[in-house]
Amino acid sequence: MTREDPIDVLIVGAGASGAAVAWSLAETGMRIVCLEQGGWPDPTSYPTTRHQWELLQFGPFSYDPNLRSQPEDYPIEVSDSPIAIANFNGVGGGTVLYAAHFPRFHPSDFRVHSLDGVAEDWPLDYRRLEPFYAENDRMMGVAGLPGDPAYPPKELQLPPVPLGRVGETLARGFDRLGWHWWPAESAIATRPYQGRDRCANLGPCMSGCSQGAKASTDLTYWPLAERPGVELRTRCRVRELLVNDEDMVTGVIYYDADGNEVRESAELVVLACNGIGTPRLLLGSKSGRFPEGLANRSGLVGKNLMLHPYAYVQGIFDEPLDGYMGPIGCALWSQEFYETDSSRDFLRGYTLQASRGFAPVTSALMGMNSGRVEWGSAHHDSFGSYFNHVAALSAICEDLPELHNTVTLDPDLVDPDGIPAPKVSYRLSDNSEKMLRHATERATEALEAAGACEVLVQAPLSNAGWHLMGTARMGTDPEHSVVNEWGRCHDVKNLFVVDGSLFVTSAGVNPTSTIQALALYVADQMKKRLANLFD
Repeated sequence: MTREDPIDVLIVGAGASGAAVAWSLAETGMRIVCLEQGGWPDPTSYPTTRHQWELLQFGPFSYDPNLRSQPEDYPIEVSDSPIAIANFNGVGGGTVLYAAHFPRFHPSDFRVHSLDGVAEDWPLDYRRLEPFYAENDRMMGVAGLPGDPAYPPKELQLPPVPLGRVGETLARGFDRLGWHWWPAESAIATRPYQGRDRCANLGPCMSGCSQGAKASTDLTYWPLAERPGVELRTRCRVRELLVNDEDMVTGVIYYDADGNEVRESAELVVLACNGIGTPRLLLGSKSGRFPEGLANRSGLVGKNLMLHPYAYVQGIFDEPLDGYMGPIGCALWSQEFYETDSSRDFLRGYTLQASRGFAPVTSALMGMNSGRVEWGSAHHDSFGSYFNHVAALSAICEDLPELHNTVTLDPDLVDPDGIPAPKVSYRLSDNSEKMLRHATERATEALEAAGACEVLVQAPLSNAGWHLMGTARMGTDPEHSVVNEWGRCHDVKNLFVVDGSLFVTSAGVNPTSTIQALALYVADQMKKRLANLFD
């Protein structure tokens, strides 16, 4: 089936970046259509509305698509990676299941090569991106405490998430060591904000916020994008991009909700499919003009995958900490070890993020997996001294780009529509291994200073492939990047990328805030160049 609708802008993906770029471009009055292969999330069906909510997190609401296996998902081959990939398809994308940690990059993160002689510098800097950080903060609503000395000054919309007993306990440890800490910034409404109610401390943010306090883009950007006329089509899985003899995209082929193959034309295409989905779609769009995949004359599509290796260090305390109450990852952070230090044996650094404890079923499973909770006659005693007695520090380590870390197409595995699945090949660098070791030692030191009587370490955390970056990176040189400094593909002048694929480096913080700021920046550049966008 071929649709004859005259579409000006076709966006693929309705998550963090797709929503932001749709909202920003809506003011142009162009005909804008977004294709999303999942559906609209229904907060009334989120696990927290049901008694068995913890079990649902390990099945239909898992952030691992290989476990979730819903019709809108695609499998991801990860046997060649120590870190599994998290991915969610649906309006809102990963923001539906994320923990809503919302830090910005540091100014130094855009100048890694100049400062430390590794990787490459970004073709833009913090100052260029700052207005779009601020605009996105207003749209999402960021809770935090102004004045963090680790950052340039910035405005925050909401008071911080309360530290709780976990945060207060960890803060005492950092104070005893004289290390930086600050209340974490989070995209969680701590008081009513733009129609969203305040956080009710339900706890399991990573299985969907049925309260609506967490800023997922189905609640923030999309209502405002649809109002002026952006059309959002759900259950539409794009198979490939079409290109003509002039190296211009002419449209896409997708499968609709009924399984019909649809050919849709468009003047301009924007990819917002994340650091796995975007290279998958480009590599699958082969033609005589692009035999190695669309926009891949540099050979860099799918290369330089960055995932943020995580260390997860739990401290067990004698006193109860009420850790299952409140947003799981948004108490405090420390960036004491964020920048490169010549006295250490690795480059760059990491953030230590406080994590609260888990609810009973999850605590029991995690405790048994680590050996801390026993099976048999000692189960209840070992569980009782573990559940509600945990405060954790997660170290989010900067991942440097390396060509051997890739997304390719698996020769055998396919999704429900027969489209080749992505295959992730990834290994930890020597730099990452050293950074993880340093991070676990410092996290252990902080937990012991806070009063932990026992410490448990996991590094790298095997299920922590939440941050997908670098597989279609931006730059000014077409031989060493996939898109230019404002998101347009070097090889295909009416094709843009706005998701985490753009990242040149990964920093040592969660990327969602920067992904959305980049999407707004790219949209702004497009609007300023409408008269000569393809020149």
